[in-house]
Amino acid sequence: MLEGRYETMPREELEVLQLERLQSTLNRAYLNVAHYRRALDKARILPEDIKTLSDIRLLPFTTRREIEQCYPYDMFAVPLREVVRIHTSSGQARKPIVTGHTANDLKAWARLMARFLICAGVTRDDVIQIAFRYGLMTGGFGFHAAAELIGASVIPADIGNTAEQVIIMRDYLTSVIACMPSYALILLDKLEELSINPKGLRLRRAILGAERLSPKVRQRFTDLGIEVFNSYGSSVVLGPGIAGECGAHEGLHLYEDFFIAEVIDPASGQVLPAGARGELVITTLAREAFPLIRYRTGDITMIMEGSCPCGRTHLRLADIFGRTDDAIKVKGVGVTPDRIREILEHEGVQTRTQLHIYREGSYEKADVLLEVGDSLFFDEMRTQKALVERLEKAIHAGTSVRMGVRIVPSAAFKGTSVVVDERD
Repeated sequence: MLEGRYETMPREELEVLQLERLQSTLNRAYLNVAHYRRALDKARILPEDIKTLSDIRLLPFTTRREIEQCYPYDMFAVPLREVVRIHTSSGQARKPIVTGHTANDLKAWARLMARFLICAGVTRDDVIQIAFRYGLMTGGFGFHAAAELIGASVIPADIGNTAEQVIIMRDYLTSVIACMPSYALILLDKLEELSINPKGLRLRRAILGAERLSPKVRQRFTDLGIEVFNSYGSSVVLGPGIAGECGAHEGLHLYEDFFIAEVIDPASGQVLPAGARGELVITTLAREAFPLIRYRTGDITMIMEGSCPCGRTHLRLADIFGRTDDAIKVKGVGVTPDRIREILEHEGVQTRTQLHIYREGSYEKADVLLEVGDSLFFDEMRTQKALVERLEKAIHAGTSVRMGVRIVPSAAFKGTSVVVDERD
């Protein structure tokens, strides 16, 4: 373990540390973030009123919509000159959530991710190929810094160029692949297409995240002798590094010296006991630039009961079962039907829509169906083609996801749902 003193800390000591860090976070947020000062004043709560961990339930929740309204920097708790890295969340709204990191935040993030990689068996002898996005979203950066901290050899492969990825995997002796589950399937298909036997590679571990990990994906890797480790992150809270699996594969260890996790009933907001499914709520305990108080992630999970055989004392989360809202991951990016409709309306199109997500082999595809009618009717195919191309570009610009657009009769719609997800 990288920081065994924290990961195996007795519960009593851990809770004392959490309370100290919670009180510090509340004071920083109240003094420096106008949103939290207004929210706490409205709730008639001062930071000094929180005297025990259970008092956290007195604090108001933070929602994604509230953070969006603080665009771009109003949620920062430090001056911009102290922010050394800026990231954004995936495209669920017209304006992205902008998050910031101080130098200390980046060091802490690297340590958290290094804990997880070590938890997953990664050592300095490994060659880790990182096939997450490198860009405004947090994907590849957390893995990269952590792997270098451990001393592993890092291949910053990004995502895409799949044929080149598998050649690199073979020739550069990759032993660990880090990517999204959907892209992991594409890599396996490309290996088969190029007649490269996965069992002949040095690859021994796959660390997957940013999407729900299905049992089928895990089993496909296991059948090849490749051990799969699931990870949980949130681009709003931090990125990858909030929780991850150990070799026991009995849930995802949440790093409680940095986060307080609650699971609530999405309707009532009441905190649920361990073993009950609900919405995950996270409070950060050591973020300098971007503290969050009781942030409603929208992810459905549960806190697992009992202890883990690995000896770590922090609580464990179950896999993510779904969402409380209509946000859905498409190619690893969170998208909502409302956002797609908003883009279409901005382009002058108002008609019934349906988002159709499916697979062609292991490739994830997404089409936006537009119902042809009085408000959307063309006699000339050339005019229709130009509109489709314009809408596809607008949707890509507004969501960061490439989707097809099809103008179809109502009979082509599948049921009445606004989203049809035919992936496994």
